[in-house]
Amino acid sequence: MSAAEVLDIARDGIWTLIIVASPPMLVALIVGVVVAAFQAMARLQEMTLVFVPKILAVFFAMLVALPFMAQSLEGYMARIAQHIASG
Repeated sequence: MSAAEVLDIARDGIWTLIIVASPPMLVALIVGVVVAAFQAMARLQEMTLVFVPKILAVFFAMLVALPFMAQSLEGYMARIAQHIASG
């Protein structure tokens, strides 16, 4: 296995990681900004107020995006298995 092949596999793995992690991370970002804006408008200083909506939103996003995430990981594993089988 050459260095170029190793770099291709690593790049594919990093790209798959970004694809799989992006739905919950984007939801957490959006919910965090919305709750922070609400806190700023209402002049609330409670630091723990942001955690409950963010946790619930990330859980729901993962529940909705789970088939997509599993399909992406399955595709990556199939590519790795094909690469191993081809030698």
